[in-house]
Amino acid sequence: MAKAKAKAKAKPATATVNLDQPVPDFTLPSTAGEPFTLSAQRGTAVVLYFYPKDATPGCTLEAQQFRDLHAKLRRAGASIWGISRDSLASHERFRAAQKLPFHLLSDADESVCRLFDVIREKNMYGRKVLGIERSTFLIDQKGLLRHEWRKVKVADHAEIVLEALRALD
Repeated sequence: MAKAKAKAKAKPATATVNLDQPVPDFTLPSTAGEPFTLSAQRGTAVVLYFYPKDATPGCTLEAQQFRDLHAKLRRAGASIWGISRDSLASHERFRAAQKLPFHLLSDADESVCRLFDVIREKNMYGRKVLGIERSTFLIDQKGLLRHEWRKVKVADHAEIVLEALRALD
């Protein structure tokens, strides 16, 4: 099964996302053991949260908050998926260490990060680098982008997402 996961390639995404519009379909390798395809999630709201790197302080705290609210998010009708550029092997270690009840997606070629326009220039120790800007997107059961949060501050963010999910009509 590990070989099947490793061979799953990102399906290129060419458009960009816009509020209240359908999110273009994409496929990414997943820790679930089979590729994640957005269109296969129709009928369920989807929370996609983009984060810079596995096992870093802010990313760990964010994952823990989504973990701790997972049951409430599921009862409100959503599946939760974390996305970063890390490998599936890194994701699997991070997921196990944090006991995450949801799966993580690997966007090594940044195709989905670019679809959601989350790649930004950052300043790391005086050097300019391109990295993921912490962002979350709420897609409704019909595949429409209903909410987006950019430049996310981790404190209480998962709770804010839960409130927005509960407010969907």
